[in-house]
Amino acid sequence: MDLVSVRTVRTPSHRDDLDLAPGEQPLAGGTWLFSEEQPGLTGLVDLTALGWPDVERSDHTLTISATCTIATLLRYVPDPEWRAWPLVDQCANALLASFKVWNAATVGGNVAVGLPAGAITALLVTLDATAVVWTTDGGERRLSVADLVLGVRTLDLGPGEVIRAFELPVSALAATSGYRRVALSPHGRSGSLVTARWSADGFVLVVTAATPRPVVFRFRAVPDRDALDAALRAHDDWYDDPHGSPDWRRAVSTAFAHELRDEAAAGAA
Repeated sequence: MDLVSVRTVRTPSHRDDLDLAPGEQPLAGGTWLFSEEQPGLTGLVDLTALGWPDVERSDHTLTISATCTIATLLRYVPDPEWRAWPLVDQCANALLASFKVWNAATVGGNVAVGLPAGAITALLVTLDATAVVWTTDGGERRLSVADLVLGVRTLDLGPGEVIRAFELPVSALAATSGYRRVALSPHGRSGSLVTARWSADGFVLVVTAATPRPVVFRFRAVPDRDALDAALRAHDDWYDDPHGSPDWRRAVSTAFAHELRDEAAAGAA
């Protein structure tokens, strides 16, 4: 879609040029930004001009730039011991996007839109990713991706703040992962996406698409069925839109959670 209200497009070369004026929005892949009207938008600031490295690796952390495209992340060659890496491909395919979209859409953009069906958000939350946020005073702050997304199209970002990167602990990448997804139609938007990871450090279950924001359940070990049921019953905020009713989303999410619990329990045994 043409953004007819846009009057300026800036390409900053360094952080000092990044200050967002009233009416400006950061631009990365633009796959959502150009998909619908953007009332009040008068300018775009192209983050890709800053030249952030797509993926960086240290001994304990994998850092993914907010401007890294989904296609670039899929091409990254993981360490052999990263058993959770198949989750990258699974969550990318949950978006039901073509390779053309993958080559433009960015990791940070999928999170920043704040949609319940944002499967890259599910990926990052499941792997305990921390978001690095550039603040307007020239500093930065860090918070978990699970806390960054507050609700539908709502993020814990102040005016002018920009997501710079996501830091994934290598220990989470080394865990075993699980994945379940359902939609009301074969090529429909996710109605429920349930992911998990487990290791000697515990069992983590994440529900997205069925809830307005990511919901994380943590256990010190693989829970028994009663403990898992109790945790799920305590959650009472299920999303309601044309892609699924709250009751259906609760039911399928609960079924998926038990499937993943059983899978983890069998692996532990």
